[in-house]
Amino acid sequence: MTEKNTPILPHCHSENESDLLRNMPDLDVVRTVAEAMKQLGDPSRLRIFWLLCHYEECVINIAAATGMTSPAVSHHLRLLKGAGLITSRREGKEMYYRASDTPMTEKLHRTIEEIAMISCPEIEHPAL
Repeated sequence: MTEKNTPILPHCHSENESDLLRNMPDLDVVRTVAEAMKQLGDPSRLRIFWLLCHYEECVINIAAATGMTSPAVSHHLRLLKGAGLITSRREGKEMYYRASDTPMTEKLHRTIEEIAMISCPEIEHPAL
Protein backbone atom coordinates (compact mmCIF):
# COMPACT_ATOMS: atom_id res chain seq x y z
CA MET A 1 0.00 0.00 0.00
CA THR A 2 1.08 3.55 -0.65
CA GLU A 3 -0.13 6.96 0.37
CA LYS A 4 -3.80 6.96 1.48
CA ASN A 5 -3.69 3.12 1.47
CA THR A 6 -3.79 2.98 -2.33
CA PRO A 7 -2.88 -0.56 -3.39
CA ILE A 8 -0.02 -1.16 -5.79
CA LEU A 9 -1.04 -3.50 -8.59
CA PRO A 10 1.45 -6.21 -9.55
CA HIS A 11 0.97 -5.46 -13.26
CA CYS A 12 0.58 -1.99 -14.75
CA HIS A 13 -1.67 -2.13 -17.83
CA SER A 14 -2.51 1.55 -18.08
CA GLU A 15 -1.14 4.95 -17.08
CA ASN A 16 -4.47 5.77 -15.43
CA GLU A 17 -4.58 2.80 -13.04
CA SER A 18 -3.00 4.69 -10.14
CA ASP A 19 -5.48 7.58 -10.55
CA LEU A 20 -8.36 5.12 -10.70
CA LEU A 21 -7.23 3.33 -7.56
CA ARG A 22 -6.71 6.60 -5.66
CA ASN A 23 -10.28 7.59 -6.45
CA MET A 24 -11.88 4.22 -5.71
CA PRO A 25 -14.89 4.68 -3.40
CA ASP A 26 -14.46 3.88 0.25
CA LEU A 27 -15.76 0.44 1.25
CA ASP A 28 -18.34 1.93 3.65
CA VAL A 29 -19.75 4.09 0.85
CA VAL A 30 -19.93 1.10 -1.47
CA ARG A 31 -21.70 -0.96 1.20
CA THR A 32 -24.30 1.78 1.73
CA VAL A 33 -25.02 2.06 -1.98
CA ALA A 34 -25.07 -1.73 -2.43
CA GLU A 35 -27.60 -2.13 0.40
CA ALA A 36 -29.85 0.55 -1.10
CA MET A 37 -29.67 -1.05 -4.53
CA LYS A 38 -30.27 -4.50 -3.04
CA GLN A 39 -33.49 -3.27 -1.45
CA LEU A 40 -34.62 -1.64 -4.69
CA GLY A 41 -33.99 -4.91 -6.53
CA ASP A 42 -37.38 -6.12 -5.32
CA PRO A 43 -40.25 -4.92 -7.56
CA SER A 44 -42.61 -4.27 -4.63
CA ARG A 45 -40.05 -2.19 -2.77
CA LEU A 46 -39.14 -0.32 -5.94
CA ARG A 47 -42.80 0.65 -6.47
CA ILE A 48 -43.19 1.70 -2.84
CA PHE A 49 -39.98 3.73 -2.98
CA TRP A 50 -41.07 5.47 -6.18
CA LEU A 51 -44.46 6.30 -4.64
CA LEU A 52 -42.79 7.70 -1.51
CA CYS A 53 -40.48 9.85 -3.63
CA HIS A 54 -43.62 11.78 -4.60
CA TYR A 55 -46.01 11.51 -1.67
CA GLU A 56 -45.94 11.04 2.06
CA GLU A 57 -48.31 8.16 2.80
CA CYS A 58 -49.56 5.81 5.50
CA VAL A 59 -49.38 2.02 5.29
CA ILE A 60 -53.08 1.64 4.45
CA ASN A 61 -52.83 3.98 1.45
CA ILE A 62 -49.58 2.40 0.25
CA ALA A 63 -51.23 -1.03 0.48
CA ALA A 64 -54.25 0.18 -1.52
CA ALA A 65 -52.06 1.86 -4.16
CA THR A 66 -49.88 -1.22 -4.65
CA GLY A 67 -52.50 -3.95 -4.22
CA MET A 68 -50.61 -5.44 -1.29
CA THR A 69 -51.62 -6.31 2.25
CA SER A 70 -50.73 -3.95 5.08
CA PRO A 71 -48.40 -6.53 6.73
CA ALA A 72 -46.55 -7.01 3.42
CA VAL A 73 -46.19 -3.24 2.99
CA SER A 74 -44.95 -2.90 6.58
CA HIS A 75 -42.31 -5.53 5.91
CA HIS A 76 -41.07 -3.72 2.81
CA LEU A 77 -41.11 -0.37 4.61
CA ARG A 78 -38.89 -1.77 7.39
CA LEU A 79 -36.33 -2.89 4.80
CA LEU A 80 -36.41 0.42 2.93
CA LYS A 81 -36.06 2.34 6.19
CA GLY A 82 -33.17 0.11 7.28
CA ALA A 83 -31.38 0.96 4.03
CA GLY A 84 -31.86 4.67 4.71
CA LEU A 85 -34.13 5.16 1.70
CA ILE A 86 -37.23 6.30 3.58
CA THR A 87 -38.12 8.06 6.81
CA SER A 88 -41.24 8.00 8.94
CA ARG A 89 -43.09 10.27 11.30
CA ARG A 90 -45.94 9.62 13.70
CA GLU A 91 -49.07 11.72 13.81
CA GLY A 92 -51.34 10.42 16.55
CA LYS A 93 -51.74 6.70 15.95
CA GLU A 94 -50.79 6.95 12.27
CA MET A 95 -47.29 6.51 10.80
CA TYR A 96 -46.45 8.39 7.62
CA TYR A 97 -43.60 7.46 5.30
CA ARG A 98 -41.69 9.38 2.64
CA ALA A 99 -38.40 9.11 0.77
CA SER A 100 -35.35 10.30 2.69
CA ASP A 101 -34.05 13.73 1.78
CA THR A 102 -30.55 12.62 0.75
CA PRO A 103 -28.48 13.00 -2.42
CA MET A 104 -28.40 9.21 -2.86
CA THR A 105 -32.19 8.93 -2.63
CA GLU A 106 -32.68 11.78 -5.09
CA LYS A 107 -30.26 10.22 -7.59
CA LEU A 108 -31.86 6.78 -7.24
CA HIS A 109 -35.29 8.35 -7.79
CA ARG A 110 -34.13 10.12 -10.96
CA THR A 111 -32.32 7.01 -12.23
CA ILE A 112 -35.43 4.86 -11.77
CA GLU A 113 -37.51 7.36 -13.73
CA GLU A 114 -34.91 7.59 -16.51
CA ILE A 115 -34.55 3.82 -16.86
CA ALA A 116 -38.30 3.18 -16.70
CA MET A 117 -38.97 6.20 -18.95
CA ILE A 118 -41.56 7.60 -16.56
CA SER A 119 -41.98 11.08 -15.18
CA CYS A 120 -42.84 12.49 -11.82
CA PRO A 121 -46.60 12.93 -11.47
CA GLU A 122 -47.98 16.45 -11.60
CA ILE A 123 -48.71 17.40 -8.03
CA GLU A 124 -51.31 20.07 -7.54
CA HIS A 125 -50.47 22.54 -4.82
CA PRO A 126 -53.25 24.44 -3.04
CA ALA A 127 -53.56 28.07 -4.01
CA LEU A 128 -51.73 30.38 -1.65
